[in-house]
Amino acid sequence: VDGGSVPVEKLRAIADAAADRAEMHDIIGRQRDNWNHLLLHSTNSLTLAASVMAALAPAAPGVLALKASAGVLLASAAVTMAAVNKIQPSQLAEEQRNATRLWRELERDVRAALALGAHTTTTKDDVQEAMDRVLALDAAYPLPLLPGMLEKFPKAVEPARWWPRRRAAQPKRLRSLGRRGSVATGNNGWTQDLEEEMRGILRVIKAKDEQEFLTVGKLVLNLNRGLAVAGPALAGTAALASVFIGSGEAGTWASGAAVFGGALAAAVNTMEHGGQMGMLFELLRNCAGFYRKIQEDIEANLGEPDLERREGGEVFATKVALKLGRSLSDLKQFRKMASPSVRDEDIEEFAGKLF
Repeated sequence: VDGGSVPVEKLRAIADAAADRAEMHDIIGRQRDNWNHLLLHSTNSLTLAASVMAALAPAAPGVLALKASAGVLLASAAVTMAAVNKIQPSQLAEEQRNATRLWRELERDVRAALALGAHTTTTKDDVQEAMDRVLALDAAYPLPLLPGMLEKFPKAVEPARWWPRRRAAQPKRLRSLGRRGSVATGNNGWTQDLEEEMRGILRVIKAKDEQEFLTVGKLVLNLNRGLAVAGPALAGTAALASVFIGSGEAGTWASGAAVFGGALAAAVNTMEHGGQMGMLFELLRNCAGFYRKIQEDIEANLGEPDLERREGGEVFATKVALKLGRSLSDLKQFRKMASPSVRDEDIEEFAGKLF
């Protein structure tokens, strides 16, 4: 293999690996979605069956057998709930779904680079960039369940990150872009107006879009954390109460407590996993990450002093508009947001319309 074809062969290997990873994440995602449904229904069945036994036990001839069965089922349900709440199957499934999409996107990008390589030279930098994306995706969405699983109840809510960090560049003065609104031949499609639009979009995304998803994500996380504790606690309390069924005066209230605790535990479990609170939290993290990536793409282009090394201005604006679910003409309204006279509190409209 000659030296010029080595980078091409490496890119082909990366594309094949990305396709394989996408298939693996897709299979595991469907498996973990099945876990969510199966564990939800089986745990609720255990809890409700135990509650029925606890209700019938005081009047049944075989009170000892019924209360023992109710206690065992409720204790099993409590342990199962605690384990399921720890791993959050709906969140695991959402992680894999997003990973599948991103690995397929990486494969398409590498295949496109290979097709373009027939007319241009593929370099080591192209290979390194693709490898960096592979490693970032592996870190963002790990395949193993234990160890290596992402923290399901983090102390701080941060946007998901599936792209590599850019190397810090020395700040330099930007080259003059010429007259406002004009597209000079050597400006690679960049004008002062376009730069102001990008700065305005950048400011709105930071102040509104990303913060909105992070704020709602914190609310969902706190709610999910409360439900994750309440479900096993209620089931465990019901199991403890079932021990006292048939024991004199305490037997009456013990039966009621076991039934009530078991019913509440099933309701909490249904709200948490039937409502897929973990999936919702992961979705919000990914949406915040989506806007964080747009921010970094804009910052990287605006921070590049050599206009010829930036992505083409018109093409980049089109990509940003598509990601935000807007038309190119819509972007002009963000030009005024770049002004220091506009306070963050005065910004009312969100940058994104897609979600």
